[in-house]
Amino acid sequence: RAARSPKMMENKVFLSFTFYSTILILKMYIVAIITGQVRLRKKAFANLEDALRNGGVQFCREDPDVERCRRAHRNDMENIFPFLFLGAIYSLLDPNPAVARIHFLIFCVGRIIHTIAYLLQLRAPTRSVAYSVAQLPCFSMALQILLATTPYW
Repeated sequence: RAARSPKMMENKVFLSFTFYSTILILKMYIVAIITGQVRLRKKAFANLEDALRNGGVQFCREDPDVERCRRAHRNDMENIFPFLFLGAIYSLLDPNPAVARIHFLIFCVGRIIHTIAYLLQLRAPTRSVAYSVAQLPCFSMALQILLATTPYW
């Protein structure tokens, strides 16, 4: 006899949210790995012990390419973490599964394009358009959460 899945795993919207959230977290890990690889390739280490291990104190320095990777990663944290909160709460509001999936997909694709544009230094306004498009579903979810919870404030 098969075990029943927890209630949350029966929620199609939550499963869709979980899928896209996991993709975004994996993307963040990839950006962190890229940052480390760029540090090694450029010999630009943030910590003295890493510089000493990789050639000497002169390699404890900043590098524009490493800083670009770090900014991309920081931008992810500033945007993906709020999405994780908003998407989880939004999933509990019992939205239309197709509409919810569109929200999650737009955010995910927007963030992927934003990262690609950031790391590959694509021509403006590619990165800012991707950023802006990804914000739309977050504002939509936030508004729906506020509308659903205002009777309880």
